Amino acid sequence: MLSPNDKKLEKLDPFYRPSVSEQKTSAEIISEARNALRTLRAQRPFTPREDQRKLFGRASSRTPENRPPSSFSIHASSFESSDSRPIFGTRLSPLELKPKAPASPATEEDPCPSFPKPPVDPAKIRRISSARVRLLRAASQGALLPDRTLPPVQPKKRVESKETVTMGDSMVKIHGIYLTESNAIGHLSHPLQLTYDGDFGEIKEQEMFKGAASLPSHLRSGGDQGKRRSRASLCSRSSDRSRLDTKTDSKLDLQEKDTEIEVGEVFWNTRIVPILHELEKEENIETVCAACTQLHHALEEGNMLGSKFKRRSILLKTLYKLVDVDSDLLSLKLAKIILALKVSGKNLLSVCKLIFKISRSEKNDSLIKNDGILESLLEVLRSEELQANTEAFLYCMGVIKFISGNPGFLHEMIGKGAVEILMNLMTQINENTKKSGTCLPNSGHLLVQMTATLRNLVDSPLARSKLLSISALPQLCTVMGQYIGDKEVCTNVARIFSKVTTYHDCCVALANYSRCYALFLNLINKYQKKQDLVVRIVFILGNLTAKNNQAREQFSKEKGSIPTLLSLFRTFYKLDLHSQKPLGEGEERPKAPRPAQAEDVLIKLTRVLANLAIHPSVGPAIAAHPRIVGLLLAMLESKSIDDCEELVINTTATINNLSYYQVKNSIIQDKKLYIAELLLKLLVSHNMDGILEAVRVFGNLSQDHDICDFIVQKNVHKFMIALLDAKHQDICFSACGVLLNLTVDKDKRVILKEGGGIKKLVDCLRDFGPTDWQLACLVCKTLWNFSENITSASSCFGDEAANTLLVLLSSFLDEELALNGSFDQDLKNYHKLHWETEFKPVAQQLLNRIQSHHTFLEPLPVPSF
Repeated sequence: MLSPNDKKLEKLDPFYRPSVSEQKTSAEIISEARNALRTLRAQRPFTPREDQRKLFGRASSRTPENRPPSSFSIHASSFESSDSRPIFGTRLSPLELKPKAPASPATEEDPCPSFPKPPVDPAKIRRISSARVRLLRAASQGALLPDRTLPPVQPKKRVESKETVTMGDSMVKIHGIYLTESNAIGHLSHPLQLTYDGDFGEIKEQEMFKGAASLPSHLRSGGDQGKRRSRASLCSRSSDRSRLDTKTDSKLDLQEKDTEIEVGEVFWNTRIVPILHELEKEENIETVCAACTQLHHALEEGNMLGSKFKRRSILLKTLYKLVDVDSDLLSLKLAKIILALKVSGKNLLSVCKLIFKISRSEKNDSLIKNDGILESLLEVLRSEELQANTEAFLYCMGVIKFISGNPGFLHEMIGKGAVEILMNLMTQINENTKKSGTCLPNSGHLLVQMTATLRNLVDSPLARSKLLSISALPQLCTVMGQYIGDKEVCTNVARIFSKVTTYHDCCVALANYSRCYALFLNLINKYQKKQDLVVRIVFILGNLTAKNNQAREQFSKEKGSIPTLLSLFRTFYKLDLHSQKPLGEGEERPKAPRPAQAEDVLIKLTRVLANLAIHPSVGPAIAAHPRIVGLLLAMLESKSIDDCEELVINTTATINNLSYYQVKNSIIQDKKLYIAELLLKLLVSHNMDGILEAVRVFGNLSQDHDICDFIVQKNVHKFMIALLDAKHQDICFSACGVLLNLTVDKDKRVILKEGGGIKKLVDCLRDFGPTDWQLACLVCKTLWNFSENITSASSCFGDEAANTLLVLLSSFLDEELALNGSFDQDLKNYHKLHWETEFKPVAQQLLNRIQSHHTFLEPLPVPSF
């Protein structure tokens, strides 16, 4: 007489039978995926590295006539001198000339009397007035001599930071430099008394200007005209000396600014002019390169960089002449100074092209890194106007794209804000495109470089973190949507998504952007035969649907989602058939080849179908779709696991997930015997992954009586018993599931005694039971079914197996589940709960049955775990 509990266990659910629908926790869903439905992994699509550095690769859809060139020549003539002039704001109108007669004759107190002068040409007045305005503005911009500006000699005394201005015959002291007031103009043609009261000691005028007298006239500050201006200035200040006490504070400020301007003149003559003289010599490359480095430091020290410096034209003309010198190192140093002087227009384009030309050679990466040109390029992208400099930005981005492929630059680029700068530009382009309603070709060219650079940067965890923090993934989707007609832009963005969606946080972020699914479907429909783009889109969809049930639902609800996948499936299945070539006599297939293009798409596509089939409403719909199931079966029939391992395994896994659903209109159920025939060749292969997938499908199909008969007729059950020795936990689990379904039929229970099936089941319980409640539960249910008509434990199981079962079950009932590996707390709690509620009741009933039909002849040994 069976107890009520025994009666409950007498009718066990077949293996993989869906339980009553109820709301499940995430942990339950994860756990049940092992029982029936599985997601699949796939390799990211291979992207070959370009053998040459160009703006657009060999596979570019842009014709040479419709894309900017990557090869060109840059000479000094490529630069315009018009950009050399300093840029200012509003121009001041010249003052009207009103000659005045001298108020009184010259006296000894006023040695510089004023005399009436004839009218001056108005154009000359404007030139003089404009020059004065520029001079004052240069002073207001701070182009002054800072502390410690002169070359060091021997230390003498500490630099005084306090500025003093003393009029008369006294010294004028600015930033630690004493200037005799009567000689403070600083022209080369006039004697200069100079003392530097600082750490550098006294510096004689002859030493400061040694070699400068021979400079060309465009580098000198004065000449005869300079002398006249100097004398006029001195006379003017001498005539006003008696009225200093009555001047206002604003007049004193102006005088201080004038004096600071004079100090800037001294800095120019003493620090910059000698370097320019060295550059004009062009004696050897090393000397010129060293002079360029010295010039950049001096300009930075003197606050003379930027577009407002009044002698910027002299500097640029000198630098432009050196562009013709054939030296990549010198060109980089020149480019760095030219960019620091804030050139614009054609000159900005030319200097970006110059750097681009150098960066095309990978051997110059070390020069670029050592000279720090990256920061200058990023500053161009950060500060210059995008719409006015699109072509310059293109070549600037080309350089950054090239060096981003070098892992040695990644950390520096990300640290200097490259990710944020690129995304800011991308946002501007999106906004401009939205406003204008059209996609400008130049913007498309630029986006190709930007997205290719981001593709390289996202290899870094820090770059991916930055993308998430600034919500960059939706912006990238917007670029795809607005430039959907530009295949290269879409392909590069797809490459970015292919990389980032292999990481959980990025995958979740993109999956949560609901508009991405319709976008991806549009891309598949538009570029269905473009393998390089389609394979990446399908790979991304496989990542999104791998562990996110909401993503599966959202994608399946998009209009035309399943028909689009079917159309893609059919297209590439036909392409794959046409690409297959029969082997000639004596030819052997290469080992582990990279999948062909059409096959690679099919691999990713079957993965998407397998993942979608996990959703309880999508899976039955796909299982009932005759065309999809037909293509899956045709592929399983035509492909060999030795030649197409990943494709065959993915196809079998998809069929496994679809066979889970026991629905009336399921094509899988209608063709179950045909499927079972196809699986036999997998079972006899030497590929353990293929064997495992085939056993899983048999686990679902063996719920049907006809399949159980097929298994026994084809001796598949012997193979399942042999797999229990595999010492592979998943294989033992799946094989045990098939045996459990077979034992539901009373006529087939005897098969467990063939090949030592009982002993192998007990061994699995001993080896895996303490850590795997699911496998332990399957073994106990199988043994329970087998022992339904038990009269003696020894005759049913055998003495050794019966004794071992008694010890094992007694021990398990007193122990907690031992979990190996890393589990989060929710999953640990889930497994421990089911150990108590699922396994232990079955184990207790089996133990009671064995104990009630067992005769103890000797003490039982205690097994060691």
